[in-house]
Amino acid sequence: MKLDNCSAVITGASAGIGREFARQLAPRAQRIVLVARRGDRLEELRLELQQTNPALRVEIRVADLSVLEQVMELGRDLSKDQPVDFLINNAGLGDYGSVSTADPRRLNEMIQVNVLALTALTRALLPQMIAQKRGGILNVSSSAGFLPIPGFAVYAATKAYVTSFSEALRAEVRGSHISVCALCPGPVHTEFMTVAAQRQPRSETAPEFVHVPVEKVVRAGLNGIERDNALIIPGSMMKIGMALARLSPIALMRLGWRFSKGRV
Repeated sequence: MKLDNCSAVITGASAGIGREFARQLAPRAQRIVLVARRGDRLEELRLELQQTNPALRVEIRVADLSVLEQVMELGRDLSKDQPVDFLINNAGLGDYGSVSTADPRRLNEMIQVNVLALTALTRALLPQMIAQKRGGILNVSSSAGFLPIPGFAVYAATKAYVTSFSEALRAEVRGSHISVCALCPGPVHTEFMTVAAQRQPRSETAPEFVHVPVEKVVRAGLNGIERDNALIIPGSMMKIGMALARLSPIALMRLGWRFSKGRV
């Protein structure tokens, strides 16, 4: 899919990867719809984008994607508005800690945002993309989705869904001139981990050399959708690491968890 003059929707646009998507896409798009809970941040971003790109049409949709009714309303509004040909499902929530001690409301919100909202918005906008024979869907997944991660169990499972869903959807729309890609970054310096660890800080962090700058992650995602790549893993170290992880048998992982925790 060529991104020039596209009409794009970006969820989770108020910070981090979503905000960077808006900044990098702005010089090429003719319309961008920014979606997030924090309207003040969206307004700041809208002003920034329009100052640097006067011809760009920037719209704001304030919505909490952890609330199903708001997701469905957003999907209905977007499907009735000017046709959208590029959907970036970027919004995501994480929560670090044991499932047994997790806040049930937080787990519900994480599944709602990472899985249900992404699926519902895709369903709402996909028919018009098929009708106009042009479109792109970029689902921001995670390298965490390639393997189970104790302490990050629900988040990793939701991202496994995103990657699997993207692959299957890509097969379903083959021949419809629609690109579907899963972007699977590793560690990135954004607000995400700070929020995820706010109740129970992590005792370990990923080494700095595996972190990829947010600008590089977004650039890889946009390049990938234009090249019609199925799966995008930014950063050479993460590509190698994830290739090895995907080849590792689950029994070996269980052994590693046993020694790291001193128990099965």
